[in-house]
Amino acid sequence: MNLIIDVGNTLIKLAVFNASGMVQKKVTVKDEFLSAFNDFYDTYPNITKCIVSSVGDFSAEALTVLQNNFSVLKVTHKTKVPFKNLYATPQTLGVDRIALVAAAAIQYPEKNVLVIDAGSCVTYDFLSDHNQYLGGVIAPGLTMRFKAMHTFTAGLPLLALEIPKRDIGDSTSTAMQVGAFLGLVNEIDGFITSYSENYADLTVILTGGDAEILRDRLKNDIFANSNFLLEGLHYILEYNKD
Repeated sequence: MNLIIDVGNTLIKLAVFNASGMVQKKVTVKDEFLSAFNDFYDTYPNITKCIVSSVGDFSAEALTVLQNNFSVLKVTHKTKVPFKNLYATPQTLGVDRIALVAAAAIQYPEKNVLVIDAGSCVTYDFLSDHNQYLGGVIAPGLTMRFKAMHTFTAGLPLLALEIPKRDIGDSTSTAMQVGAFLGLVNEIDGFITSYSENYADLTVILTGGDAEILRDRLKNDIFANSNFLLEGLHYILEYNKD
């Protein structure tokens, strides 16, 4: 069995995979990681391998605990992956994006695939039907858009998302909601349309924390998969098992 650990900016996801797929997933705050890990290990003592993907801080103590129990693979830009990486600056490519492209390569071979991860930032990653990762786009996510409007102006409030009921805001708050939410929806639809015009039979995957609230407003056809990154990490671990 494999233990998959995805360390984000604020949360950590743990998942256990066997040969058939994901068995269990848990999301925890960083301060409670070791407790969550112990629960997983007590439940699944047959775990033998572990992979760690970290875009946020992951303590040396936590990594040592894992290394004392398993063979641990920590993902970097040098990790062997099941696709050809043509990114001009591979050392700057986020390990989360590497995992997403790995999932695309395994699940959609010989397809043009656009993976959209709607989180703190929105990333768009493109894998060609020749299994070549060409790069993509990084844009502000929903929360970041609200924070930017508040931080860089004198009078705009800091808002939490409320999905707008209309396309026209009739107050400052509703205008900001329309601008942030529908602005992102239109951005995503625009990128999908642009890629579709240039690459035949495009498959689009939407994932990330904000995927659920975005997917029903998108005009283009997509596949929503909240576990796509975890699946990609599992594939990378299996790809490196020798």
